Amino acid sequence: MSKGGHELATAVVRRRAHSAPAPRIAGPVRRFFDRHKWCGELLLLAALYSTYELVRAVTESGMAQSYSNGRDILRFEQSIHLAPEHALNSFFAAVPAVAIPACFLYATCHYLITPTVMIWLWRAHPEQYRRVRSVLVVGTLVALLGFWLLPTAPPRLIGGFSDTMAHWSSVGWWGTAASVPDGLEGLTDQAGAMPSLHVGWALWCGWAVARCAKRRWVRALGIAYPVITILVVIGTANHYLADAVAGAAVIGLGMLVVAVIVRVQARHIAGRLIRSVGVSHRTAPALAAEEIRDLAAETSQSGPENVDSAENADLTEERSCLMARTSPATQRDDRKNGPHRTDR
Repeated sequence: MSKGGHELATAVVRRRAHSAPAPRIAGPVRRFFDRHKWCGELLLLAALYSTYELVRAVTESGMAQSYSNGRDILRFEQSIHLAPEHALNSFFAAVPAVAIPACFLYATCHYLITPTVMIWLWRAHPEQYRRVRSVLVVGTLVALLGFWLLPTAPPRLIGGFSDTMAHWSSVGWWGTAASVPDGLEGLTDQAGAMPSLHVGWALWCGWAVARCAKRRWVRALGIAYPVITILVVIGTANHYLADAVAGAAVIGLGMLVVAVIVRVQARHIAGRLIRSVGVSHRTAPALAAEEIRDLAAETSQSGPENVDSAENADLTEERSCLMARTSPATQRDDRKNGPHRTDR
């Protein structure tokens, strides 16, 4: 496909994306969310937290079952000789130089690093933000389903373990029941050990940083963060090894679901290019993937003040590409290169 044809296809897809019918929302509300797109993200987080509170309210009434489930998980790990909980917890209890930093990491990183990575993606990598954020949302929803179906008490509550966080609560701001500040223990789900969102969110952060960061040392920190988190959550007796594996699995499932959605979207755009613009079957998939990235970046960053100018720019671009496509020089290039030849 010639350069003129590639530009023509890109311009047509852009124009149709901008001219697609918008949802029927009241004018002022729509303008507000167009101008403040971050408000939509806050609403999404609020919906997730509301779902978490609903699940917590349901599972709190069955704490006895959560203790039984926790003991069953530990017995299963011991039966397959993969139960590092006692060894790591004993080491943390015997070495304050390890236990105290671990408590601070457990009480801090989960609540600070995840939103920091989201803001960094929003500002520095808008073309990646929606896809990466969607992985986190899907993984978290699956984890909440796990909290509901398999309420599980952490090792520190079933007996035989040292509650590291409670033991060192006097040196930090956390209480004796969880990682939240003292007095706010009621906001946490004591039966929500399986799967571990500490591990799941840490893995998501590491994957996002390794995927998007340019500096090698930053990517190395991203890889190290989930590994350290796994050691911390097990050593402080807040999670089992199985919880950590399940936390990684829900994020992996989120990646799979989002990848399938993106692939379906790319096929839809590629089919539209083939039908409407005459792009070859060989060129359409790559062009569709490029359009998905560009539109994701525009959707994350553009506001209403840029909508009119963006549409005008697309019209200008489309007219320019049409002129280039129909010019004698371009037609000679097309006849010379052939209809299915792609640019190198």
